[in-house]
Amino acid sequence: MPFWQRLLVLVLAILVVSFLVDWVWHSIFGFELTSYLTGIISGLAAVPLWAMLKRIKPKQV
Repeated sequence: MPFWQRLLVLVLAILVVSFLVDWVWHSIFGFELTSYLTGIISGLAAVPLWAMLKRIKPKQV
């Protein structure tokens, strides 16, 4: 998998996690979570994803 594809998957995953965390927080507590905290949570979720994506090497042509 080329670098740009790994980066695209990572950015999409960060956005999805950020949205889901904010939605769950709002459903449970009834108020919005600050964007700073959702960014931290989604960034922490991105670390193991990036490590997994690095293991997928580009195919040799």
